[in-house]
Amino acid sequence: MSIRPITLFDTMSDQKRPFEPAEPGKVSMYVCGVTVYDLTHIGHARVYIFFDVVQRYLRHLGYEVTYVRNHTDVDDKIIKRAAEKGIDPLELSRHFIEAFDEDMGQLGVAPADVEPKVSEHIDAIIAMVERLIERGHAYAVEGDVYFRISSFDDYGKLSGRKLDDMEAGRSGRVEASDIKEHPFDFALWKGAKADELGWESPWGFGRPGWHIECSAMSQRYLGDSFDIHGGGRDLIFPHHENEIAQSEAACGHAPFANYWMHIGMVNVAETNEAGDRIERKMSKSLGNFWTTREVMQGIHPEAIRYFMHTVLYRNPITYAVEQLEEATSRVEYLYTCLTRIDEALSRAGFDAADHVPPTTDLVAARQELITTFMERFEEALADDFNTPRALALVGELARAINDATQSKKKPKGEEPYTLLKLRELLLAAGAILGLLQREPQTALRELRDLKVKALDLDADHIESLITQRKEARDAKDWARADALRDELDALQVEIMDGTEGTSWRIK
Repeated sequence: MSIRPITLFDTMSDQKRPFEPAEPGKVSMYVCGVTVYDLTHIGHARVYIFFDVVQRYLRHLGYEVTYVRNHTDVDDKIIKRAAEKGIDPLELSRHFIEAFDEDMGQLGVAPADVEPKVSEHIDAIIAMVERLIERGHAYAVEGDVYFRISSFDDYGKLSGRKLDDMEAGRSGRVEASDIKEHPFDFALWKGAKADELGWESPWGFGRPGWHIECSAMSQRYLGDSFDIHGGGRDLIFPHHENEIAQSEAACGHAPFANYWMHIGMVNVAETNEAGDRIERKMSKSLGNFWTTREVMQGIHPEAIRYFMHTVLYRNPITYAVEQLEEATSRVEYLYTCLTRIDEALSRAGFDAADHVPPTTDLVAARQELITTFMERFEEALADDFNTPRALALVGELARAINDATQSKKKPKGEEPYTLLKLRELLLAAGAILGLLQREPQTALRELRDLKVKALDLDADHIESLITQRKEARDAKDWARADALRDELDALQVEIMDGTEGTSWRIK
């Protein structure tokens, strides 16, 4: 079976390259996970939403994908936070792994095929460190083990940094050390105190350095070399640079990964003291930082996904209220389109969920859109996962659905089949982008309730007014019914009277 060719922007070569997996029909992908000492933030969400689309699309094309995403559950930050709370570090890690899974699940991010933890791969890490020492790329001193940067000639090939320039420009940013051969040598193993989290090793009691874990775990599940390595742009240096050095030094050949994909940072739109709009990098130290969980308190998870898709993954994205509100409106519109199709099909006696489409022709005005949509949609994502272009095509499909469902009459002839095909295409595109994954009525109610919460309205009071209006209409008290409608209108509540009753939403 022939699989559609795609191109990826490769950080290593700094250009788009045709994607050619090492083994035809199969893709191996490793994405760096979070250090689980706290809740994920919206920058993390961008990374994992994007790679969720990558794995969804590759599987859609017919690839057999092995997706590995690790959990860093052993780290100095975890140990410090656990000590502050008076609990075991691994207990703290387990808590935040569960929180990660919950938050990603809300965002529709599927679990990876393999989700290894550092604490469960200590033997593999020790074995890799031993191999690096044997090959002359690492050295042990006073219970620590360091990677000898001078032994790896290609150091800096991912980030473009030169060791000589780094040394000349360090200006105290990297502290000199009496035990390290070179100030930029990095820790593979760190000695630990007896009462700290650690494991026995040939160099004494200790724990792994940060970088070695990904090299050991990717090798364990994907081999010495694999297809795609990904993460946020902030990981290019030093983390991914160090991964390359230790991995290629350990196995004796390159490349460690064939393609490197990095996600742009999240900036925050703010207003300065002069009243001007500015953008700054999201940062805890600047106080413009939000956890994924905090954002989902006010923004629907699928609206967050939609927002993330509006900018090409490798470019920075600006986190701003107006963009999130626009994404919310677009998701509501897409679910409304689905609802309108289902209502039209119901009028025609069709069940969209299980009806076998008739073999009639398509409505002529929709035929070209329907027959070319998936080709164009796949083509957009095949071009370095261009999600903004893919969303534009989904919008084109939604407009056609909106136009096709304007009439409240029973669809006839070729119209039901056309609606079924439009529905099928919208859901197929949604499945790849991770959108339209809920029942339409459920999603619309969730979106409505978030608006109610944001406006500090009382949903029970609104429901009571709607019930009173129905009673007035039943009693043919039109003046009372109109007065209640005006009261609802003042609350920004739009009511829709249909054959199945009255529903409502926030304007």
